[in-house]
Amino acid sequence: MRIISGEKKGLPLKAVPGSSTRPTTDKVKESIFNIIGPYFDGGIALDLYAGSGGLGIEALSRGVDKVIFVDQDRKAVSTVKANLSQCDLADQAEVYRNDADRAIKALIKRDISFSLIFLDPPYAKQKIAAEISILTDHNLLEDDGVIVTEHDAGVRLPEEINELTKVRSETYGDTTISIFKKEKIN
Repeated sequence: MRIISGEKKGLPLKAVPGSSTRPTTDKVKESIFNIIGPYFDGGIALDLYAGSGGLGIEALSRGVDKVIFVDQDRKAVSTVKANLSQCDLADQAEVYRNDADRAIKALIKRDISFSLIFLDPPYAKQKIAAEISILTDHNLLEDDGVIVTEHDAGVRLPEEINELTKVRSETYGDTTISIFKKEKIN
């Protein structure tokens, strides 16, 4: 795994030890950023199921100002911190060990909103539609923000969740990327 583009292009990233996490492949990561970017002019991102932190770190390399990383796995949190340090990006990040539900509740209390949210839960435990609904109900996504989901290819997410519309969906082997944005009203 490596950073594909941006300021930190080419730097290697460590994977989380063991088999408890499934890293986003470089091919899928490159495709995600070609669809949503490829570069950003600031903003704050949330990497809710961070794993190694690859998606959030890629966003930082491509111009996002700050990323909040959350994972409940102790090894994942250590890996995110090591990768941020190796890439000299630790000062642009907050890293928390927490489950997604508690993390979302904490973010609601902070009254924060994100321009970019990554949801890449364990495939067997995914509840992406419900999480997107909560995120939008509590205005955690900015008006022009994007939610990027990574899920099992067999999972079909709704075309609309609250005021968000699925604008793109791409499948790579057993992985599907679904991207949601707020529907613009003309």
